[in-house]
Amino acid sequence: MRQPAFALATLATVLSAAAAHAQPAADPVTGFAPSDTAFVAYAQPRIAFTHVEVVDGTGAPARRDMTVVVDHGRIAAIGPSARLKPPQGVAVIEGTGKTLLPGFVMVHEHMFYPSPKGGEYGEFPYSFSRLYLAGGTTTLRTGGTLATYGDINTAHAIAAGRQPGPDMDVTGPYLEGQHLLTSKMVALKDPADATRTVNFWADEGATSFKAYNYLSRAELKAAIDAAHARGLKLTGHLCSITYGEAIDLGIDNLEHSFAVATDFVKDKTPDACPSPTATLASLNALDPDGPEVGALIHRLIDHHVALTSTLTVFETFSAGRPEAPAAARDLLAPQWLSSYETRWTQTQTSDRGRQYAAFFPKLMRMEKRFVDMGGVMLAGTDPTGYGGVVPGYSGRREVELLVEEGLSFPQALKISTLNGARYLGREQAVGSIEAGKQADLILVDGDPTANVSALDHMPLVFKSGVGYRTSAIFEAMKSAIGVY
Repeated sequence: MRQPAFALATLATVLSAAAAHAQPAADPVTGFAPSDTAFVAYAQPRIAFTHVEVVDGTGAPARRDMTVVVDHGRIAAIGPSARLKPPQGVAVIEGTGKTLLPGFVMVHEHMFYPSPKGGEYGEFPYSFSRLYLAGGTTTLRTGGTLATYGDINTAHAIAAGRQPGPDMDVTGPYLEGQHLLTSKMVALKDPADATRTVNFWADEGATSFKAYNYLSRAELKAAIDAAHARGLKLTGHLCSITYGEAIDLGIDNLEHSFAVATDFVKDKTPDACPSPTATLASLNALDPDGPEVGALIHRLIDHHVALTSTLTVFETFSAGRPEAPAAARDLLAPQWLSSYETRWTQTQTSDRGRQYAAFFPKLMRMEKRFVDMGGVMLAGTDPTGYGGVVPGYSGRREVELLVEEGLSFPQALKISTLNGARYLGREQAVGSIEAGKQADLILVDGDPTANVSALDHMPLVFKSGVGYRTSAIFEAMKSAIGVY
């Protein structure tokens, strides 16, 4: 039967409207959906920052009254404002009283967050990718994933320009033994399974790997060899395997700097994970300036093993440390916020909280000693624990804590930018403010070299020359963590 013309026209209108609702038209300039285009403050192809202080990420001192010119997403020129004049027709951002930094390169990030139910984690790639960017992180490595395809697909969407977010180096699923932190992990059966897992996920698009607490030395060796055969790196948050053993097996990076090392637990059983209490007690008994720590540092440096500082998560375990900022807590859905605040309050009086409070300054001293001796320190934030390490706020907090441990601001910034870029093999493109590099930039109100808390005033973040209004992202993501 022939359909009436008006019925066909009505059906076409309904289908067209439904399609438009399902996939809003992308902005012709940014390529983003309208909800993401609303975050964009600058999309001009040519932008100049004038009279701005520049801390370039190389560890060099700040340079005052500088001009930085961006052309089609790349840094085109840098020079003193007295000599370098903005070309005709560029958008000019007056930078007097402001500081320009390279975007953070953080290497222990996640797209998941701890649930109010212990042992469970929610996946939030939509909000987290945007929040990391709003906090100044323009490149990241996921330091472990519970939803590998989710992370890979998010990385691909960002790379293709379909959504804003940091460039992502995606780890495969956790390489773990028979004891699982969460049911979202998979236990390796044997070394052959470790090899198969690495090869499968490398084929699927994972660009790095992470070993976890309970795997055996044989499984770790198989995973390292498989990753290296693919030209990829492997890091580890280890417990059953000591740092010394992992160094001998050829690991590239160790997470949480010295905070989870089991090398100093007396009578440790090979391939067995000591209790958290025994590990923390062994670390708390150490002299950060003593020979045992010094010997381990020498071995790490001699074998070119990097350490990742994640002071942000260990701060949450330590009694007497500040609660997450109110603006960060605003990003948590109510049930998740209540859970975090309850646990934070309990930490202030718990035995474990007091033990970590004693260890936290020692951990800082160990990290600074490692850097002073020439070790390669990287930075990450690790939004796990019981909560409180919140994307968007955690990156800047990690830099602040590196300064608190005694590093200069240029040193802390280099750890959080160029060191990470070099480790990831991206230093030709990102990690510092240099002509020819991608225009991944943070504009700060104030001078973080004089007062690192100026990082809390970060109105604009640029990724490939596109400037994002951070306040708009934070406003849009209120109560999102725990929902999407």
